[in-house]
Amino acid sequence: MKKFVLIGAAGYIAPRHMKAITETNNELTVAYDINDSVGIIDSISPQSEFFTEFERFYDYAHRLQRNSATKLDYVAICSPNYLHLSHITAGLRLGCDVICEKPLVPTLEQLDELALVEKETGKKVYNILQLRHHQAILALKEKVAHNNRADKYDVVLTYITSRGKWYMESWKGDPRKSFGVATNIGVHFFDMLHFIFGKLEKNELHYTDEQKAAGYLEYEKARVRWFLSIDAKDLPEAVKGKQTTYRSITIDDEEIEFSKGFTDLHTTSYQEILAGRGYGLNDARHCIETVDTIRSASPTVAKAKEGHPFLPKLIK
Repeated sequence: MKKFVLIGAAGYIAPRHMKAITETNNELTVAYDINDSVGIIDSISPQSEFFTEFERFYDYAHRLQRNSATKLDYVAICSPNYLHLSHITAGLRLGCDVICEKPLVPTLEQLDELALVEKETGKKVYNILQLRHHQAILALKEKVAHNNRADKYDVVLTYITSRGKWYMESWKGDPRKSFGVATNIGVHFFDMLHFIFGKLEKNELHYTDEQKAAGYLEYEKARVRWFLSIDAKDLPEAVKGKQTTYRSITIDDEEIEFSKGFTDLHTTSYQEILAGRGYGLNDARHCIETVDTIRSASPTVAKAKEGHPFLPKLIK
């Protein structure tokens, strides 16, 4: 049984990590968050120590490392994006391997810093890239790999996940902390596209604001028009009032259904990590570079057949 620390225990995604820890027959030993709304721990691991001050948490965790009977094995990180670098390096320096939510870090420079600390400590960082474990995505990847077509696939990616007014008041609405919509909600999809279609060859931004972004990506095997939004007004008329999230990927006009099981893959990710098959820094490099380029780009006019179908409504 491995002993886990959880940083960011009051966050939205934290319960999935708590569940993954228990479902892999391991122990949540210590949890930390500046907020104390963590009652869910009682239903998962009521014996866990909990701290709201990082200094007290870190001191306690450090003392546990002196004894082989209490030694911690993994630090799981669900904290706000801008704190990932500091929390990952803290976990590595505790002598633990680290499992971190997306986006791992915002830039390649920070990724290289993590590689340096991995080397200094002898410990490893794993990124949760759960779409790589989705059966529909794995089937599509296999299909593309075995289809030796000469031309590229035409892909349209649309992801709208409605968020209320709280979003812009939270750290997620601050681009200095979340790194913007394309990074915060798009990084998994960009990883998925690379996973299926190969090396990225072209990256253009067509539109961006606080709540949405659109652009064009070209991979070895696909041309992708993408749109991401947290604005409910962008939902297609057919689903407004019926659902708050719209997730669609079409390949050559054929819809790929992967809505089911999309949020239930953390346990699978943990199983793979514990078995030595987790995704590390090099696996995350390409999607970090993709979102970093998008953040620093200035919008350009979409060329013919490169604009997302929703783009005309954004720039009218």
